[in-house]
Amino acid sequence: MRRISRAAICLGAAAVAAIAAGPHTFSGARALETARKVVSFGPRPPGSPPIHRLQSWLLAQLKTLGCEVAQDDFTAQTPVGTVAMKNVIARFPGSSGRAVAVTGHYDTKSMPGITFVGADDGGSSTALLLELAAILARAPHRDDIYLVWFDGEEAFRHNWSDEDSLYGSKHLAARWASDGTLGRLKALINVDMIGDKDLGIMIETNSSQSLRKLVWDTAARLGYGRYFLDQGGPTEDDHIPFVRMGVNALDLIDFDKSYWHTPEDTIDKLSAHSFEVVGAVLLEVLKRLEGVS
Repeated sequence: MRRISRAAICLGAAAVAAIAAGPHTFSGARALETARKVVSFGPRPPGSPPIHRLQSWLLAQLKTLGCEVAQDDFTAQTPVGTVAMKNVIARFPGSSGRAVAVTGHYDTKSMPGITFVGADDGGSSTALLLELAAILARAPHRDDIYLVWFDGEEAFRHNWSDEDSLYGSKHLAARWASDGTLGRLKALINVDMIGDKDLGIMIETNSSQSLRKLVWDTAARLGYGRYFLDQGGPTEDDHIPFVRMGVNALDLIDFDKSYWHTPEDTIDKLSAHSFEVVGAVLLEVLKRLEGVS
């Protein structure tokens, strides 16, 4: 993502099955262990062998949950040539005809010569979405719920640009506009860098004000208001292609990190409690969105 102004433990099929059989609550500890597994794949830029291995692993975990899984394959034109990419989409069907999406990216920035494993930047969103999937698979839903793991969020060049960024979200926004899914969306919430021990989710001013109020009010009711800040600024992230198409979209991001895009973005920076805060708030927000026509 680009900020415009300031503001290996193996979790295999058996473990995912254990999650599905467990309590209907978000576990920050499980999410943290999932992030540890994601980081164990190493740097994961689009088109690389490590991201291919992560894709296969992620798909295997989702298939054990029994949700509908789609592989959104596409070829992106990038400054380094054509790159094959894959968005991963899990759908939990409802009956209302409306839909809600929670999204995040699972790639890491290509940084030649630097070992950048992106524990928070890419790893935390990947892990949080998988823990959400394990919980959502256990209950019926009024609305369709989509969980989306975006490929190609990061720019290939050092300088972020509209042409070199957000490849996966741009592709899916266009696809959903074409097939009618976009018109059914009540809301889209994107998560990015939400696992840090010193959690402070900024107000992202490109986002929907009404959706942000719902999330901030929900966090306050759950006793987590101190983690949702009263300041921030505009950020370009995977919600932007949807905002530009008129979707009620929100970016949840903790961007004030000294380790951003450095080799110090490692698993020791993350906290089970931070995962639990964001996960609990999102689950409650999804319940409240079901009551919106």
